[in-house]
Amino acid sequence: MTELINKWYKNHALVYKILLLLGTTFFIVYLFPKTGKFRYSFEKGKPWQSESLLAPFDFAIKKSENQLKEETENITKNSTVYFETDSDIEAKVKNNYLPKFNEIFIDSVVGFEERKALFSSGKKALDDFYEYGILNSIYNYDDDKEVAIVENNVEKEKVRFKDLTSQNEIRPYLESIIIKNNLKNYKDDFISLFFDLVEPNLSYNKSLTEKTLKENLANISPTRGVVSTGTLIISKGQVVEDKQYAVLNSLKSEYESQVWTSNNYNWVIVAYTLLVSLTLLMLLLFLRKYREDVFLNNTKVTFIFFNIVSMILLTTIVIGYDSQYLYVVPLCILPLVLKAFFDARLGLFAHVLTVLLLGFIVPNSYEYMFLQIIAGIVTILTVSELYKRANLFISVGQITLIYIIAYFAFFVIHEGQITTINWGTFGLFVLCGLATLFVQPLIYIYEKLFGLVSDVSLLELSDTNTKLLKELSNKAPGTFHHSLNVANLAEAAANEIGANAMLIRVGALYHDIGKMKNPTFFTENQSTGLNPHDELSASESKDVIIDHVIDGIEIAKKNNLPDRVIDFIRTHHGTSTVYYFYMKEKAANDEVKEEDFSYPGPRPFSKETAILMMCDSVEAASKSLKEPTSTKINNFVETIISKQVESGQFLNADITLKDIESIKKVLKLKLANIYHLRIEYPE
Repeated sequence: MTELINKWYKNHALVYKILLLLGTTFFIVYLFPKTGKFRYSFEKGKPWQSESLLAPFDFAIKKSENQLKEETENITKNSTVYFETDSDIEAKVKNNYLPKFNEIFIDSVVGFEERKALFSSGKKALDDFYEYGILNSIYNYDDDKEVAIVENNVEKEKVRFKDLTSQNEIRPYLESIIIKNNLKNYKDDFISLFFDLVEPNLSYNKSLTEKTLKENLANISPTRGVVSTGTLIISKGQVVEDKQYAVLNSLKSEYESQVWTSNNYNWVIVAYTLLVSLTLLMLLLFLRKYREDVFLNNTKVTFIFFNIVSMILLTTIVIGYDSQYLYVVPLCILPLVLKAFFDARLGLFAHVLTVLLLGFIVPNSYEYMFLQIIAGIVTILTVSELYKRANLFISVGQITLIYIIAYFAFFVIHEGQITTINWGTFGLFVLCGLATLFVQPLIYIYEKLFGLVSDVSLLELSDTNTKLLKELSNKAPGTFHHSLNVANLAEAAANEIGANAMLIRVGALYHDIGKMKNPTFFTENQSTGLNPHDELSASESKDVIIDHVIDGIEIAKKNNLPDRVIDFIRTHHGTSTVYYFYMKEKAANDEVKEEDFSYPGPRPFSKETAILMMCDSVEAASKSLKEPTSTKINNFVETIISKQVESGQFLNADITLKDIESIKKVLKLKLANIYHLRIEYPE
């Protein structure tokens, strides 16, 4: 049991990475769509590029949305409308007609013939009005609309809507009767009689009408025919015309609508898991081979995985809401963030892997992946010095432009013309660009959550008015001045070979903060001419000198300096020897070992830390030059750096001999400018 626990403890970092890989894989697979995926791409009017396609199973040919919409509109238009009739109202009105008529048209006032004509005209009008019924309200239907009249939920007959009488038709009809029978003198009384007498007896039956319409719509068939297994759908090179397009769309829809069943669910899960885990494993292997310092830091590995999962989650949410907003997702934030905290190569690699994973869930995956990979490359190439706001705005503008150009090119390739292009998509790219600007506050949030450091933080640390640097300038002014000189030399050298100039400048400013503990033991701070080392043995002096590295690390951690800056403190002397005190001790004791007078290391393990080591040694030793000339400076720089190379100080750093020669050239030029060397003219 103890052996197992010890084994676990020794390999806990690797175990954590395995668990992180598995957890991330399962979460991403969970986000993937639970449907099949059609593996062919096709367009109407374009040749079929794949091999001849046979129907893999029986499937129905689905009607297009326009066809279904047209059928729905026709059924809605022609569906029967139901009106409920009340026969009691008709009987009541007709029974009341004679008494009402006699009240108005009295024998002593109206002549017999006129009275007879008025009565018969009124009776005929009632028969006409109630032949199919009088509507209780105004309804907007076409005259030829089919109407069913029901009584007690039993259909009596079907007529056209124009056969029903609306209340606003009663008066014109009565007026026509009066004129036809030459009874104008009785017009007002006759019309008044009917308005007092007539009542509507037809009311709209909403429930029955809607029920019938719903049943008719439910009977619409979404398909029109069936394709049998093995039927040739389309041959290679054949143009995709309307008929083939409809069949291919139906087959594609069939694939995408197939929810994973119990029979294939496990296999699909296994397949997705293998692909996702393989992709994430490539990322871990990349870190292991090319970014070992990142690989060994579980926090940084977690940070990278977190960003990848966040982008996949955000894209999945947007697709679930509406896939047309897919290009609003600011995917280029991923390489921007990773470049800010690590480097461009890692940022691009992670971006490409993320785009490959998103290819499983996005529509038009090839087009999407092409656009996003190109945009990621442009992001890496254009965004430099992220702490400068103008650079970010310019880069985001370039990224947006690349999106628009690439999308426009794809559209022209697909459609062959631009008249039908959706210009609103360009607006989505602009929104994506604006969303990318959120990277600045996001970097700040990540710094606080994960304890990382970006160029923005480095810019803040480079301010010489920070508390720690002001303390250094007060306690060890000579060391502070030395650090400024080293920072200037190192920054120039970094720019020459393409290293991180901001990082190396900050590292140079803080690399000697350990000298604050015993400032007078270092020559640059001995302004009185007294040397405390005169009272110490060579071994004791060596300990004081070497301890400034350890003291610097402690002070840096106490003041919460980032690890990337502490690395400069830890490595700026590598495993070099405190040569002066070593020779002094050797003069008294021949058995002294050189390693006892060497710094504990580690050696520089990056371009930046290697540059600092060179610049620090050259700047410090340059103070001993007497009557410097160009020749002396050249030999001086060559001697110091060559000795460092020969002692293997740069074996762990990714720096080439060409880079070292470029750095030498910069240091020689800078030192010549510092000492104001002039061409020596003959007397």
